Amino acid sequence: MKSTLKTSLLAAACATSLIACIKQDEAPSEIKRAIPTADQVKIKLPQSANKAVGDVAEWYVATRNVTRTFNGGAGWVLVLVHTIVQFPVTSVNGDTYTWGPWSDALDPAEYKLDVTAVGDGTYTYQLSGRSKTQAGSAFEVIIDGKADPRPGDLQGNGEFLIDFDAGRRVNPIDAGDAKGQVDVRYDLAARHLDLGIMSTNEQGEPVMADYAYNETANGGGDMVFNIDGNAGGTAAQEHITLRSRWQSDGAGRADARMAGGDLQTGAIASECWDTSFRRTYYTDSVNFAPTEGSVSACAFGTVDLPPQH
Repeated sequence: MKSTLKTSLLAAACATSLIACIKQDEAPSEIKRAIPTADQVKIKLPQSANKAVGDVAEWYVATRNVTRTFNGGAGWVLVLVHTIVQFPVTSVNGDTYTWGPWSDALDPAEYKLDVTAVGDGTYTYQLSGRSKTQAGSAFEVIIDGKADPRPGDLQGNGEFLIDFDAGRRVNPIDAGDAKGQVDVRYDLAARHLDLGIMSTNEQGEPVMADYAYNETANGGGDMVFNIDGNAGGTAAQEHITLRSRWQSDGAGRADARMAGGDLQTGAIASECWDTSFRRTYYTDSVNFAPTEGSVSACAFGTVDLPPQH
């Protein structure tokens, strides 16, 4: 679900064209801190500088790819939203504050942001867009969220849904190949994210995945994701649970449980990597591959998977 949107260029273009249509109305100052920033809700996984990917732990690479997919997808939207709310609103209707609609002369789409003060100190917000290439196009919601800033700075919580399919319909030129939806729930005080991904594979078949991420106080992380996929053998789908844990220096461990499909009796596999993200240990319960390395080299010494469901 990677996105090819050019975040900085898009945000700059939107900000420039926004200036031409704003009025000097003021929105509540809490709005700026109510909506989470891209940095506050990103998954913070140490990145490898190694180029010899064949030597890098495979499940570190899988974990890194998950983080890049989410961080890139959520990042461009939140950077855009935070660029917009730095300016005075265009119009006010009751408790709803609207920026836009606006676009640059050469943009294939125009956008608007609506933020509503619910009345209890929380806010809902929608970033919508419509295509300028098709006459009579209606606005479609690209991000739909709600935020609770009441606990205080860096203590808030909320949720938002990003609709990549709507983004592509609104702006197929810039939307790249991102598809499906991502539902995000976050708790800044607990350093916790829950992600639900709804998309399709290359054959157009539905793909569902759930992720849970916790950032530790010292900069490490712990992420669990569940997905149905083909772990090998026939084309039958197995249910896969992968838990990745890593320390602040990057050393980590991933444990996977695979069940169903060709693995009716189930299987567990484990892999560890060092601070250079290179494999130091691997083993599995069904001899997918030979055991190598020593478990004593692992940053986390034992398998620790959530209950099977």
